[in-house]
Amino acid sequence: QVQLVESGGGLVQAGGPLRLSCAASGRTSSRYAMGWFRQAPGREREFVAAITSGGGSSYYGDSVKGRFTISRDNAKNTVYLQMNSLKPEDTAVYYCAASLRVAGRWSRITTASQSEYDSWGQGTQVTVSS
Repeated sequence: QVQLVESGGGLVQAGGPLRLSCAASGRTSSRYAMGWFRQAPGREREFVAAITSGGGSSYYGDSVKGRFTISRDNAKNTVYLQMNSLKPEDTAVYYCAASLRVAGRWSRITTASQSEYDSWGQGTQVTVSS
């Protein structure tokens, strides 16, 4: 298994940027596809973004496409989520997740399915004020 720890959350003004980081344990973490999900109060967990193990392909949820960018640095065992043009509706707890199954069956449907991910971080709070 892989251990994940998110960081970088906080309070930000609407329209501003914020970068989240997800540190993964183990040198074999580069075998995993990685994803970001978020959950707002009273709402179901929502797919945000996913990236292949090599970082060559990515998917984004409709609500964040064009504003957020997922990337990874396998030498540092870290995945990033760069969030720009933030809106109050982006307020949520953001979770990173890792999956060997998604790495082997890469598709828009598979990457957005919570049940396909093996490991989850504890989450980091992002609050966007208007």
